[in-house]
Amino acid sequence: MLVRRIARPLLASTFIFGGLDALRNPASKAPAAAKLDIPRKPGMDKLNISSTEQAVKVNAAAQVAGGSLLAFGRFPRVAALVLAGSIVPTTLAGHRFWEEADSAKKQGQLLHFLKNASMLGGLLLAAVDTAGKESLAHKTTRVTKRSKRKAAKATAKATAKASKKQVAAAQKLRDVLPG
Repeated sequence: MLVRRIARPLLASTFIFGGLDALRNPASKAPAAAKLDIPRKPGMDKLNISSTEQAVKVNAAAQVAGGSLLAFGRFPRVAALVLAGSIVPTTLAGHRFWEEADSAKKQGQLLHFLKNASMLGGLLLAAVDTAGKESLAHKTTRVTKRSKRKAAKATAKATAKASKKQVAAAQKLRDVLPG
């Protein structure tokens, strides 16, 4: 659909641009990201993330990769989920409006925070968009119901066939046995 071909690249553009900027200049993003203390979070050692700058680079790479996939329509649902996962720490680190004392700066940070929240909403919609195809949950339900109907029909047919054979056997038995 034409809307998806336009909307996905538009949604992805911010992530690609921001991710490339963070990859080129991770040191400029590190002070804000340090507030989240990501290297100390559980599982970061398994990802070999030992510094805030590395965390910024990993997040930036996820944004560039996810944004590119979304823009080109490749694995768009997975790409949208990756981007949704990357925008949360980006927003919490970079747009801490609640910490601002200056009213003008607070308003600016709040605006960016809400913009990112809106983008998160768009990403969540993109993550569940099946592009007009049947969702896996719906398909599973439909196939299960059809299988149950077929099984019930086969059971009824087998029962009827067995019942006919039982009646025929009883009739033969009556004919054979003296009465």
